Amino acid sequence: MSLVGNKAPAFKLPAVVNNELGEIDSEKLLGKWTVLFFYPLDFTFVCPTEILAFSDAAPTFAELGANVLGVSVDSQFTHLAWVNTPKDQGGLGKLNIPLVADLNKQLASDYGVLVQDAGVALRGVFIIDPQGVVQSAIINNLGVGRNVNEVLRTLKAFQYITSHDGEVCPAGWDDGADTMVASPQGVVNYLSTH
Repeated sequence: MSLVGNKAPAFKLPAVVNNELGEIDSEKLLGKWTVLFFYPLDFTFVCPTEILAFSDAAPTFAELGANVLGVSVDSQFTHLAWVNTPKDQGGLGKLNIPLVADLNKQLASDYGVLVQDAGVALRGVFIIDPQGVVQSAIINNLGVGRNVNEVLRTLKAFQYITSHDGEVCPAGWDDGADTMVASPQGVVNYLSTH
């Protein structure tokens, strides 16, 4: 069953926040958009490229009123060790986003991204609205990283339609592009001009 259109699973888990040990309570995230992304493991290969890309884009997400959280099945202590390892030694260095520890794998299971046999999470990214409802879920298999710009584009699209009742975003829509009215005539009007 897809989580899209349903309440996001709640959690309260240990994390590395502001490069120190802490905790994340999803209930405290309500009222803002949240981008929750899962990655397989710390100290691996594709994962640091994604985490660093999300961390680099954190100011842009913040401008859009969105929290960004990374999650793996590692402990908060492994997260902290990875953050404290310099980039030129395979570490992450200082991050602008928290890393949540899902050591018991419950959160990955709740979000439908847990690979049982391997005990790791697939590369899932979930956009959750301020009311705690999942608006988007994109899941990649282990070998291919995600495009942070696509996540930003999708977030902007959901924010747009939330504030513009009756409008929808067509394929490839980006900020500032034309939208369409969600009606048969709206489709005709859009397609006749694009």
